[in-house]
Amino acid sequence: MLISGLITKTSLVTMAKDRMVHSPAHYTKGRFEAIDVIEDVIRDAPDPVSGMLLGNTLKYLLRVWLKADPHQDASKARWYLSRLLTHLETERAIKLHKQLQDTPPIFDDPLA
Repeated sequence: MLISGLITKTSLVTMAKDRMVHSPAHYTKGRFEAIDVIEDVIRDAPDPVSGMLLGNTLKYLLRVWLKADPHQDASKARWYLSRLLTHLETERAIKLHKQLQDTPPIFDDPLA
């Protein structure tokens, strides 16, 4: 890597790869790094799946203007948002069904 104080080509490639893994430009543009925003937002998610789906939605929205194909990232965000909505609707339906099962009937069943 370093030879007598000189940076080799290999070390430059390694540093560039590390930068793309740890702080790529399309996630660090602006006042806040995307991961920090996402972590703050999903902290209050009702379950891990909801948090993951919202996190991915935000990831694509936050970088939509910073990548080569904004339409592609916007489409990916829509896909994750659609999955999140479906998940939340399913969770709500399951919760409502459970509430109905756990709630005693208001009137006595005359056929019972």
